[in-house]
Amino acid sequence: MARSYFSQYLTIGLFLVVSVGLVMGTLQLARLLRPNVPSYEKYTTYESGIDPIGQGWAQTNVRYYIFALLFVVFDVEAVFLFPWAIVFERLGTQALIEMVIFIAILALALLYAVKKKVLDWL
Repeated sequence: MARSYFSQYLTIGLFLVVSVGLVMGTLQLARLLRPNVPSYEKYTTYESGIDPIGQGWAQTNVRYYIFALLFVVFDVEAVFLFPWAIVFERLGTQALIEMVIFIAILALALLYAVKKKVLDWL
């Protein structure tokens, strides 16, 4: 009994060692076969085809971050809303009430963001 129990761990450990070995071996093989011709141009920052001018540090208005957070919040709402809509009939009235409360809280958050003028770009 104990032998079969530990043989399962041995199988998992062997699988782990082989998988790590395959990944490391593939990475080393790619490192050996790739062309390696370093140059100054390869080490410069590239963004949208424009040469970098000045420093890379610049302050950004906090409204952009809040706008991104609002996007994430409403994206998460969509993630929760679609599966709920698929099984809506089986869940019953309690699930409908919970979803109305969930959407109301998100609507209040959106109303707060509009009132604080977070969504105004200028």
